[in-house]
Amino acid sequence: MSELHATSFHWGVGWARTENGVVQDIIAYASDPEPSPIMDGVADSATSSMRVTRPSVRTGFLKNDGGAGRGVDQYVELDWDEALDLAASHLERIRTNHGNQAIFGGSYGWSSAGRFHHAQSQVHRFLNSIGGYTRHVDNYSFAAAMVVIPHVVGNFRTMQREQNTFAAIAEHTELVVGFGGISSRPMQIEQGGVARHELPGLVRSSASAGVDFVCLSPLRSDMDAELQAEWMPLRPGTDVAVMLGLAHTLITEGLHDLAFLERCTVGFEPVRRYVLGLDDGQPKSADWAVQLSGLDAEAIRTLARRMASQRTLVTCAVGVQRAEYGEQPIWMTVVLAALLGQIGLPGRGFGIGYAQSGVIGKPNNWLPWPSLPQGTNAVDSFIPVARIADMLLNPGTGSTYNGEDLTYPDIRAVYWAGGNPFHHHQDLRRLTRAFRKPEVVIVNEPFWTATARHSDIVFPVTTPLERNDWGMTRTDQAIVAMSQAMEPVGQARNDFDVFCGLAARMGSLDTYAEGRNESEWLEWFWDRTRSRGQGAGIDLPEFAQARAAGIIELPTPTNHGQVMYGSFRSDPDANPLATPSGRIELFSDTVASFGYDDCPGHPVWIEPSEWLGAADTAADELHLISNQPPNRLHSQHDAGAASRATKIAGREPLTMHPDDASQRGLRSGDVVRVHNDRGACLAGLVIADSVMAGVVQMPTGGTYDPYDHPELGELCLHGNPNVLTRDVGTSSLAQGPSPSTTMVRVEAINVEVPDVRSFTPPLAD
Repeated sequence: MSELHATSFHWGVGWARTENGVVQDIIAYASDPEPSPIMDGVADSATSSMRVTRPSVRTGFLKNDGGAGRGVDQYVELDWDEALDLAASHLERIRTNHGNQAIFGGSYGWSSAGRFHHAQSQVHRFLNSIGGYTRHVDNYSFAAAMVVIPHVVGNFRTMQREQNTFAAIAEHTELVVGFGGISSRPMQIEQGGVARHELPGLVRSSASAGVDFVCLSPLRSDMDAELQAEWMPLRPGTDVAVMLGLAHTLITEGLHDLAFLERCTVGFEPVRRYVLGLDDGQPKSADWAVQLSGLDAEAIRTLARRMASQRTLVTCAVGVQRAEYGEQPIWMTVVLAALLGQIGLPGRGFGIGYAQSGVIGKPNNWLPWPSLPQGTNAVDSFIPVARIADMLLNPGTGSTYNGEDLTYPDIRAVYWAGGNPFHHHQDLRRLTRAFRKPEVVIVNEPFWTATARHSDIVFPVTTPLERNDWGMTRTDQAIVAMSQAMEPVGQARNDFDVFCGLAARMGSLDTYAEGRNESEWLEWFWDRTRSRGQGAGIDLPEFAQARAAGIIELPTPTNHGQVMYGSFRSDPDANPLATPSGRIELFSDTVASFGYDDCPGHPVWIEPSEWLGAADTAADELHLISNQPPNRLHSQHDAGAASRATKIAGREPLTMHPDDASQRGLRSGDVVRVHNDRGACLAGLVIADSVMAGVVQMPTGGTYDPYDHPELGELCLHGNPNVLTRDVGTSSLAQGPSPSTTMVRVEAINVEVPDVRSFTPPLAD
């Protein structure tokens, strides 16, 4: 019998089609103009060999090995009661002997589009019910921007929400200057799901309307070919230098808007002195910038004059700030736009993170739907999200963050649900050492990810296809009554039921579950959703009607022409920004007061530790860019057909310029070894001129598969680039991740290597 079940994932909304209870495929929502092909990999991965089917415990953990076997051991399967008893006993022991600050609640990741079965919310709610946990702040996507933007223009989320739409850009903008580009790859996704993938079409429409695009990036593919963008390939990590060169031309040729700067900003004078080199003797001119970036000086000057003479939007992609000193290009983007004086005008000014997802730049209603309350965390300790290895390896030592001095707690237990740090984090060999430090690592996981393989106790949990939920996001045009399309695989349970089992054993079930089961929680959600809908003028159906409808349409957004900071520009005194001065802070007294040499009071050029222009860069070294792939979100559904279709000889693809391939005697399809002092991995070679010479590009998300080869040494067989990237914070300010500051070597291999083992469960016979 054929049935359709409404469902929602980060990359789309649609209907799971089943035959006799078996999911056959996902039918895209009829109103979606460009459904994501990633959806094709959802149904098959739900029953793939990577599924965890029963509670599993690491063999070395049962022998009290102190964590030494995490990442290499096999697992034995237990029954649910035995596994829950084991986990609860260790959590109880650790909170009793060391306090709740000794428990780290991880769970960074895009776990589920569902509002109730959202693993991060569930694990934090559970840990708060037993007394709290050490938490993380910010995210791996745009940590540097999240910290620096409030010092410059105020609230980050407000800035993100109010950015110019591409409808406004098509109508009002003449020139978009994109540092790091604007690619449609990430436009496939949004955390609560995307009913209509409209953003790629809106971007293309702006180009068709006559908007010119300039792509300043090492990758031509960072702007889609349909935009016919002018490509200015600059060395990775030199965006700030080019921005300063543009600023120098604007200031020295009198093209900057002094009236706007005086009225709407503070701190122009120290920025001017720095750009002109009045204090350090080095003017940050176009001629200076080309020595760093590799661009043509006259091209920089010409672009600056063009930006001043046209209606211009300056954008910076989030990938640009995932590098050492990543705060600087974000801050300098605002400075450059302020010099042009176009902030607050329709379709102009600046934009941060366009194409980071399928939302930024698309009209939206920004509706305040409810989320699962997480309770109160009685523990004060926290870390910036990308500093987990530092914390685990160096308890009791200090760090800095946004003007605060932090002390890393002594973590004895890690509980992770709905995420995979062995995808997100850098320097995976170091992370492996860090994950071997705690006394116990517990994971809720549908799949045998690398994180599950570095854990002691693994609870099998369901995927969205195996449970009921509500799919909704503040920016989308539909609410989805997600209905269970298939029986749970093996003995998998949803996270809520797992935590109910643990909470019952630890005396916090009443606090955690509040006496409700799944169905009652879904009704709780809907009551609050209807109430908030009414507050926004949206009439939603009763619970039963909504569940039966499957997909509930929401009103069409009306903010097509919104202007970011328009009211501020019109009257800065009446509409101040949420900064100390109420103005755009080109120089921040607050940041300057922190005394950070690596992030002073205004944006500056600081030479990265690794880059193509470094004096010690060898002739055979290449700069690695590890960006998001077009065929999956992070590492999710790597076992699915959509992800596997792009692999070469079963490995992740590495794209290299033809000149670099020729110098190394490499051909397309070769399996190559990519390595540096931190680690090594295998990859399948793609040769294309879409990357500039001296640069290689390798997508993130290939499941980590470490292997000690007798001749090649330790490497990842599959091609996870984070075995190569640096685990160093962006700066003392944000401490964000800096994977884009990475140099590597690439060489052919002439020995046999094993097949990828990532998709075989690590179970003992």
